Formats: sequence, structure tokens, C-alpha cells
Amino acid sequence: MKKYVIILLNIGYWAVFMLLLFVLFGLITQATAVENQEDTPTLWEWMRFMFSTTILPALVCFYLNYFVVFNRFLRKRKIGAFFLALLGSGLMAGTIGALSGAAPWFIGGEFYIAKMTFASAMTIILLLGFVALLSGIIGLVMRGFITWYGEIRIKEELTNRNTEMELSLVKSQINPHFLFNTINNIDVLINKDPDMASRYLNELSDIMRFMLYETKTDRVPYTREIAYIEKYIGLHRIRNSNPDYVHFNQEGSAANLMIPPMLFIPFIENAFKHVGDKKRSPAIDIRLIANSKELTFICSNHYFTFPDVLEAKPDSGLGNGLIERRLALLFPNRHTLTVDTTNNIYTVTLKIVL
Repeated sequence: MKKYVIILLNIGYWAVFMLLLFVLFGLITQATAVENQEDTPTLWEWMRFMFSTTILPALVCFYLNYFVVFNRFLRKRKIGAFFLALLGSGLMAGTIGALSGAAPWFIGGEFYIAKMTFASAMTIILLLGFVALLSGIIGLVMRGFITWYGEIRIKEELTNRNTEMELSLVKSQINPHFLFNTINNIDVLINKDPDMASRYLNELSDIMRFMLYETKTDRVPYTREIAYIEKYIGLHRIRNSNPDYVHFNQEGSAANLMIPPMLFIPFIENAFKHVGDKKRSPAIDIRLIANSKELTFICSNHYFTFPDVLEAKPDSGLGNGLIERRLALLFPNRHTLTVDTTNNIYTVTLKIVL
């Protein structure tokens, strides 16, 4: 918690404290004025009296508990010592209030406690201490709240930093994996079809520009991600004699939507890796549906054998475990990921609550 907020909390408490004293003065003045005008105290007399008997003890007890008792005993959970220290602070504050009122040179003037017996004086000390102890308890509560709030902020900051580090680690595993597969595809095309390989390199250049400069940010425009997916699909289409084996459709309007970069590419990459009959139209069906409340991604691909992408194994794709971990970090409790395999169609459905 910022220092100026803490100062304002302290000032606010003592402002309310003084306001209550003025209200009490008004009530006493009104009551005594009706019965006997001569017994009505002036504001100066009242404040001198209250400073010695109430304000000074309250200040002592409040800040003794605020700075000392809380840190040395309550925060360290020394419960027995804490209660003793709390009662001791009240007794100390009451004694200071009684002595200041009895000192002729002090602002409180000569207080009648100086003429009392020991038993009567102890009664006054305990009474003043009890009143001061109320302020001491409020000091503990205020210091506890400030400490609790500060610890919550520290934990949130640590959690955010850990999340950022883990997301960076996940991203560092996703980007090179895609680049590695693409370079392998180009290597195959160089000898077979140099012109197509050249087109492939130009497309790859645009994709690498996206990966190097735009994936460094936490969010990218949804339209940019769509354009990236279209380029990625285009790279695969030029390698196949049946360009219609991939179908991509985007529905809905999401002009201002910002999403994490390369959010859907891992699923699309797995679909291309495990697609079966590429003569089918379509063998891969990709759909994106966006509205103001929800973003839905559906990716289906035909396969001959069950694609082993549920575990991250060498040369078996990214693995849904890593993908799910990234989604859990990005959209905690705001996404659902389901996988369905029916009639040799592998379908991944991802729904994100915006």
C-alpha cells in the first residue's frame, strides 16, 4: 500500500476521533447549561482536559500497538506475549494520562487524581487505560489490514511474474517447433520444384516476420492472427495437387478483439501432421466463430490411424499437454477444450469466454 494512503488512513482515524470529542463536548455543554450555567466548561478547558485524559493516552496506545506490539508479537504469532503486551500498552497509556493530568505544568493543568487515594488513583488509571486500549485495538486492526493488503499485492506480483515466465517458456517451445517443420518442407521442395520453393520462402518470410516481431507482445489483433493462419494454410496448399483438401472459414465480427499470438496454430499444425486422405474435400476443416461474448475454434481432420497427439513425444507434434497448460495460464476458468474422435474424424473444439 502506498505511503500517502497509509497517512490518509491515520489522519482519517484521528479526524473521526476528534470529531467524536467535539460532539461529546456539545452534548455535555447542552446538558450542564440547562442545570447550571457556571458549571459549563469552555472549549479550551474541555480540550485541555481531554488531551491529558483521552487524546494523549489514545495516541500512546495506538502507535505502541501499531509499531511495536503488532510486529514483535502478533505478526510472529506469540499469542500469550501479545495479550500481555496489549494489556501492558493500555496500562502504560492510562498511567501516562493520569500523570499528565496530575502535573501542574502540563497542558492538562492540575488534575484531581493527585489528591486521591492509591485505590482511587488506580481506578482512574485503569479507566483511562481501558479507553486508550480501544484506540490500541484499532491501531492493530489498521496495521493488520495494511500488512495483509501489502502481502496480497506481493503474492499477486510474484504470481504474475511466474505466469509470464511460464508463458515465455511455452512460447519458446511453440515457435521453433513450427519453424523447424516449415524449413523441412522447403528442403523437400528445393530439388523437386524450385519455383514453388521460392514461393514457399516468400510466404515463410512473412510468417517469420510475424513470429519475430508480433509474437513478442502478449496480445495481437484477431485479424492479424487470421491472416497468419491463412498464410500458414496457403503454404500447405501449394504442396498438394488438391488445394480443396483444406477448408477454412471465419464467422462473426471481431474487429477490436485482441488475442494471444499463435493461439490456434498448434492445433492446425497437428491436423496437417496427422491428416489421412488428402484427396478428400475437405480432409481438414477449420472454423473460427467470434462474437462479443465467446470465441470458438473448431479444427477437424480425417485420419487413417488414431493420431497420438495427446502426449508430447518426440516427432509426434506439440502435444495437447503443453497446449492445455498455455490455455490454463492465459484463460484460467474461462475456456473449455474438448477432443472428439468419431468416424475417423479427429475434432478439437476450443471455446474461450471473452
